[in-house]
Amino acid sequence: MKKSLVLAMAMALGVTASAYAANPFSDVPAGHWAYDSIAKLAAAGVIDGYGDTTFKGDRLMTRYEMAQIVAKAMAKGANVDKLAAEFADELDALGVRVAALEKKSDNTKITGQIRYSYQSIKQEPSDTKTSNARLRTRLIFTGKVNDNWNYVTRLENNQYFHKDPASTYDYKGEDDDVKINRAFMTGRLGGLQVDAGRAALYLADGMIYDDTFDGVKVGYGDKVKVGGYYGKLTESRVNAVDVNDKAWGVNAAADLSKAVNLFAGYDKIHADGVDENVAITNAGLKFNITDDVKLTGAYMHTNADENENGFYAILDLWGASYAKPGSFGVQAVYYDQPALSAEAHTMNGEYKAQGLWEDGFKGYSVAASYTVAKNMMASVKYYDLKSREDSDLKNKTLWSEFQLRF
Repeated sequence: MKKSLVLAMAMALGVTASAYAANPFSDVPAGHWAYDSIAKLAAAGVIDGYGDTTFKGDRLMTRYEMAQIVAKAMAKGANVDKLAAEFADELDALGVRVAALEKKSDNTKITGQIRYSYQSIKQEPSDTKTSNARLRTRLIFTGKVNDNWNYVTRLENNQYFHKDPASTYDYKGEDDDVKINRAFMTGRLGGLQVDAGRAALYLADGMIYDDTFDGVKVGYGDKVKVGGYYGKLTESRVNAVDVNDKAWGVNAAADLSKAVNLFAGYDKIHADGVDENVAITNAGLKFNITDDVKLTGAYMHTNADENENGFYAILDLWGASYAKPGSFGVQAVYYDQPALSAEAHTMNGEYKAQGLWEDGFKGYSVAASYTVAKNMMASVKYYDLKSREDSDLKNKTLWSEFQLRF
């Protein structure tokens, strides 16, 4: 048995530095590096040697012999999932059922997100107030096609407990609002990373677009990355029922150092029924100042007749992680976005009402997130935005959410 396998199996069973029982094997001396681990495994009935008081640790085991040990470890409650998957065929031959780790069990992976959110919006100077409370459930199925390709599908349901001003939305959504909003192939074609189908599209830190599109997206490179996409956007710049925004774009990013990344992009978007094609250019820098401090700044330009130039800046401090209970993060963003630049913005604030999209908008947002327990995070965000054309037009949004992931 290899040294690494002995230690791995012993650790799975909770072995400490001291032996739990006398070592029964005559060919394992007390000073041997594996003495304690072998004694524990023997006492637990996981290994029993060759019936002549010998362990024969220098002898290579067959896969069948290793499968027998794995089966015994599983019966003792040891966490040996990877070994069980590796020896699935031999375990089948032994009549051992590996519940969730059988031969094809890893072909499909299911993950999910459940988010409850409450949003309150106030528009000035009209003093109009709206709010909504929503439960969003997402199930993501990732199927392995082969070593290079996966197929991903995402189901989403939205249940509205309350939605102003359309009161008919109250307690609606659980039965008639389940949709497949992602369904795409993802993998490598030569040196290219390819997504094809209804996939995610994230442009300029989400300041231009953060939703899905029907088309093809490609990327190439490591320290210097180039990419592009072509297709139809599923989310419109206006609240249209039938979305048919055709779009294409190219982007590039390069690591100038370990702490500095340069990025740039060009996007062209056309919506049916809208006269102008929107062209958006962006370029910026990302600074990893420390592990806890990150700063992003970018210039934006559109082909609008006026208010065509702008920028945004993002400051991230610490950072809450779903994997780290007790972790905490703060984010502050300043927006001075040009007209026509926000097709489907990543923010949870209101930016489309009162002409803020057409005229461009400026303002700020602050957010704080805290990981309550593993895979459970609470967040609160505040947005204060106003039109670049008429500063009296303001949208203020308070957003709070609690999200589970699995």
